[in-house]
Amino acid sequence: MLILMKSNASADQLGAVAARVAEIGLTAHPLQSASRTVVAVTGELNGHDPALFSSLPGVAKVMRLTVAFKLAAREVREEDTVVDVAGVKIGAGQKLAVMAGPCSFESPQQVLAIARAVKAAGATIMRGGLFKPRTSPFSFQGLGKDGFKLMDDVRRETGLKFVTEAMDEEGLELVEQHADMIQIGARNMQNFSLLRKAGKARKPVLLKRGMSATLEEWLTAADYVLSGGNTQVVLCERGIRTFATHTRNTLDLSAVPAVKELSHLPVIVDPSHGTGFRQYVAPMALAAVAAGADGIMVEVHNDPDKAKSDGGQSLYLEQFSELMQAIPAVAKAVNRAV
Repeated sequence: MLILMKSNASADQLGAVAARVAEIGLTAHPLQSASRTVVAVTGELNGHDPALFSSLPGVAKVMRLTVAFKLAAREVREEDTVVDVAGVKIGAGQKLAVMAGPCSFESPQQVLAIARAVKAAGATIMRGGLFKPRTSPFSFQGLGKDGFKLMDDVRRETGLKFVTEAMDEEGLELVEQHADMIQIGARNMQNFSLLRKAGKARKPVLLKRGMSATLEEWLTAADYVLSGGNTQVVLCERGIRTFATHTRNTLDLSAVPAVKELSHLPVIVDPSHGTGFRQYVAPMALAAVAAGADGIMVEVHNDPDKAKSDGGQSLYLEQFSELMQAIPAVAKAVNRAV
């Protein structure tokens, strides 16, 4: 349910509406923007008529939300949300956000070499896994806690911001302390206890689409984070599992305009996991820019042939530099800033 307040509604009237919502066992989420003030109401209505709020002072209109996701819905917030990753702004027509780095941190030498290169090419956020969810338990699982000091050291030298994945609630606390953005991976998109924990975090969240998730399921997962009070959520399309075998996953670029129609949250694209093959990453990254993505997330390695994970989909340093040089022409064609 969505309660639209009058333009001249007072703070007391807004408070009274929120209090009435709480009285009947629902949760009020007051949201104010430049154009309007609304109260999103979540919880089981249990037969309560939305008209119950229509007569309250300051209320202009009460509407039912027909979509399963509530707080992520475009109806709740008309303006696009801008997510601030330690000074790097994502969404609402901001400059294209570029996140680049290895699938996983392997050594200080590897991380520093890649960080310097992606920074020079124009990336502002470095990606890199410390806790790696792998299909096989015998595959390289990341540096774990030992990687956080390395992350801190590289940030101090390069100024890059960092996004890394949290695998569980304990790991999320560590990621929140050291990283600039918390990633919830595709395999954890519906790990509801982890999503609730992320909703209490003080850092932005990057929520990857599950491998078989519909847009509704993806946005409803975002609601778990938003309902905890963390409004800083970026969605990441990273390919879905289909019958196709020519790529690792099927990168669903149609999700970008579709989600922007449904939701106010920023959307970025990961063409590395979306394709799984190095030769397809740059073309699909450029296509993501043309489709209106708010950013891209690209795997880059200084020696992909020896990478401990995902080397086959990681760009060489020079390939990433070439991609960054190609992006402005595509962005200009669709009136985007980079």
